[in-house]
Amino acid sequence: MQKKITIYDVAKRAKVAISTVSRVLNKSPYVSDSTRKKVLKAIEELDFRPQLSARKLASKEPQILGIVVPSFTTPFFNEVLKGVKDEIHKLDLDIIIYNTGSNNPRQGFINFLDRGTADALIIFSVSIDEEINRRLKNSGIPVVLVGSEHKEYNYIDFNNYRGGYLAGKHLAEQGFNNIGMISPAIVSRATTDRENGFRAALDEYGLPVDEDLFLIGETTKHSGLSEEAGFEAIYQYNQLGTWPDAIFCSNDTMAIGALNALSRLDMKVPDDIAIIGYDNIKFSKYINLSTVDQMMYDIGAKATLRLGEILNKQAKEPMHIITEPVLIKRDSTRNVKK
Repeated sequence: MQKKITIYDVAKRAKVAISTVSRVLNKSPYVSDSTRKKVLKAIEELDFRPQLSARKLASKEPQILGIVVPSFTTPFFNEVLKGVKDEIHKLDLDIIIYNTGSNNPRQGFINFLDRGTADALIIFSVSIDEEINRRLKNSGIPVVLVGSEHKEYNYIDFNNYRGGYLAGKHLAEQGFNNIGMISPAIVSRATTDRENGFRAALDEYGLPVDEDLFLIGETTKHSGLSEEAGFEAIYQYNQLGTWPDAIFCSNDTMAIGALNALSRLDMKVPDDIAIIGYDNIKFSKYINLSTVDQMMYDIGAKATLRLGEILNKQAKEPMHIITEPVLIKRDSTRNVKK
């Protein structure tokens, strides 16, 4: 087996101290041009490949980026993580993805912070309360928030109220009068804001809100935003024997479950009932599902770019962005009776 070339071999070949080789590797200005050339020549002749982590450790550069998400198996977070992945190579960092769990992300995140694993963080959908803020400040590491707000940090948040309003406005303008909604079993700021915006739109258009048509799925996995939850809610409508003309689902995944249940009950969309989702996941366009686009990929990429600016000392003031959602009209909300 060929002997592994080390920094000691380079120092011996160049006839310099090990510390001098280290300075050259870390691009220190305190090395003469002639000495630098000798060291670089020795590196080339020996085909030396310095261990990146060791170089970073010596220069105290960040090595590990922690991506904190409530779940990395849902379509929403998959799309956001694609945006992160496509930009992260520019930062020369290793990545760890930490799943806080969707039912209690706060405690999961605190447990992760206590391990002190990451040198920088992109945090998704975790509210920064006083305790978490204290721990982040004590860690002293760069942070970008996505899906939450805090004035002391760089963040990109979603205007969920506006998104819910757009969904309600669209159904009202399509001419539907008897409108329902399917919400998750676990309450969150995002889904509450969507429902409040949705109700505001119905009120603005003078449409009655029948609370019996506002149902909640039973399944709690993925914070209740699952196919199962949408499927269950449709069967709740069936048991009640009271059907809306159109339904707003809190996300596209729930809408997919609802579509499956409606198909099993021999109900056609949009002929018998209209459906609109939320998120605009990739699959939604292939099933002609109207939805509200949050541009998850772009937000993942933008958060990563911002982290790079922080690491490169290019960020002077915290970046505070609230993204505006966009309504995507497809066939699932066509009013065939209009």
